[in-house]
Amino acid sequence: MAGNQDKDSVKRDLLIAFMLIAAGAMVTGVSLVEIRAESRQDVAQATQPLQGTPAPQDQNKAPAESKPGGERPTTPPPEPARPDPRTQGAAKPVLPQAPAEKYAPPIKEKQ
Repeated sequence: MAGNQDKDSVKRDLLIAFMLIAAGAMVTGVSLVEIRAESRQDVAQATQPLQGTPAPQDQNKAPAESKPGGERPTTPPPEPARPDPRTQGAAKPVLPQAPAEKYAPPIKEKQ
């Protein structure tokens, strides 16, 4: 009797596997038919098509001459960076002070 139960369970497992493969093939077929049935014009475009920029009117104009050592126009003139004396010492450092670097004697070249 054990042999009959094994054969029945194998047959049942094969039938279930065949049914699952057939269902998958049907879903694939239906999907392919729907994809072919759709019009290509219905596909949305994510970005607008690129448009060329018009050429500048003064394209034939030569660039301005550069002057070595010329002045740089700034308004207002730049000021040197000076720390505000009121803020000095107000913030405490987060990390401890780094240890002093140690120097070794120079490496001698091999001859």
